[in-house]
Amino acid sequence: MKNITIATLILIVIILAGCSKDFLTKSPEDSINTANFFNTEEDAIAAINGAYQPLQWPKLFNMRMWTTDIMAGNSIVGAGGGSDGQETQDQANFVTATDNQGVLDLWRGPWPGILRSNLILEKVSGMSISDDVKNRVLGEAYFLRAHYYFILVRFFGDVPLVLAPVNPGDDLRPVRTDKNLVYDQIIADLTKAAELLPTRETYSGSDIGRASKGSAIGMLAKVHFTLGHWQETANFCTQVEDLGYTLNASYIDNFNPLNKNSVESLFEIQYVSNAGYGFWDNENQASWLSTFTGPRGSDMVAGGWGWNQPTNEFMSTYETGDLRKDVTVLYEGGPAFEGQDYLASYSLTGYNLRKFLVSKSLSPSYDNSPMNFPVLRFADILLMKAEALNELGSTGQAEVSLNQIRTRAGLTEISGLSQTAFRDKVLHERRIELAYEGQRWFDLIRVDNGQYAIQFLHSIGKSNMSEKFLLFPIPQKERDANPNLTQNPGY
Repeated sequence: MKNITIATLILIVIILAGCSKDFLTKSPEDSINTANFFNTEEDAIAAINGAYQPLQWPKLFNMRMWTTDIMAGNSIVGAGGGSDGQETQDQANFVTATDNQGVLDLWRGPWPGILRSNLILEKVSGMSISDDVKNRVLGEAYFLRAHYYFILVRFFGDVPLVLAPVNPGDDLRPVRTDKNLVYDQIIADLTKAAELLPTRETYSGSDIGRASKGSAIGMLAKVHFTLGHWQETANFCTQVEDLGYTLNASYIDNFNPLNKNSVESLFEIQYVSNAGYGFWDNENQASWLSTFTGPRGSDMVAGGWGWNQPTNEFMSTYETGDLRKDVTVLYEGGPAFEGQDYLASYSLTGYNLRKFLVSKSLSPSYDNSPMNFPVLRFADILLMKAEALNELGSTGQAEVSLNQIRTRAGLTEISGLSQTAFRDKVLHERRIELAYEGQRWFDLIRVDNGQYAIQFLHSIGKSNMSEKFLLFPIPQKERDANPNLTQNPGY
């Protein structure tokens, strides 16, 4: 695989080129090798900082992960119209081909993080440093490797399972591993991470936002949820509750750049302003979301390129009085943003995303947004537990978890639903609660082995959707570099 080859050859050089002793701020170094590195606690911490960074990049959470809501039917590309965002338009219209740039980004995005995590797991375990630092760094590496593989396996199915640093003399053309074995490794890594990582309360200062015990246990719940392991899902969700996580008092508190890593957050992608790198660079550590999704031509926020415009169908699913609507979406007649009224003419659908907008007082230029991106919130834990308990036949208990979400949203509690009716209700709540957080696509494809996705997408006019599109194609560029990579069915 070409990407692995390139990353391997340059890894020792770049392992600190994007890292420093501070969790977010980076300080490039010129000459790094394993002979003069991995000697001190500072080295171990710098290395693990580097393993987080691919999550921040446009190939993952700074763009491609959140654009899956467009593919899932919550929104359209919008943007400048025409061919702007053509690769995302093709994904959303289910005409994705093997040369799609967005697919290539999602394939290539996780591998640097996997490689860096592998190097840390090999080197740090033998270092003579304090047990506290060693265990934490190893726990973070296990968590991150699992997270990167979780991204890959959900998009592509079978993927190469690389669990050790790859050297130029090694086999650089790995075959794809059965997805069930990949999931087994993800679960093993997260289990190890949960054993090694401290609780979030132990972090302070620039360490706040690192993966914690709650992050690992919550992700274990998510993986088992994806696989339909209902009892395991319920058990891990309960463990998260026992760690003291809770909902923010108000839904909007989850999307306030001054309230990052809040009581509801299990894991989020860290972004900062004034990081000293170009907007389009991988090294950029400012968020793209406000810039990309701000209403085009409105001057509401710095940038404002009009991506991710909510559809009329999505808007029609809000219940009357749902407090999440005014936080999530801009619509004509709705609350003003920073004193400016919204006009339907700003968008092709009449709506724009509000959830991740940052005022110009906090982000005065397009390349400066400090807004974090939520990967796993306690609200998701409650909704997973509700769905799992319902599938286990405990619908009455499931209502308790679901109603916590509905109460915060200003909605009446539900009770007395059949198992089937509750199943529909919790999927609706997941769609609304987690809208535009990159979750909807994965909900569509996991239910009823993907048949739910096909039926729903057909119902909103996406007639091209078929079973083959439940997985992305393996990019042809990668198959050209590695003939051992087989293609997914139908491509």
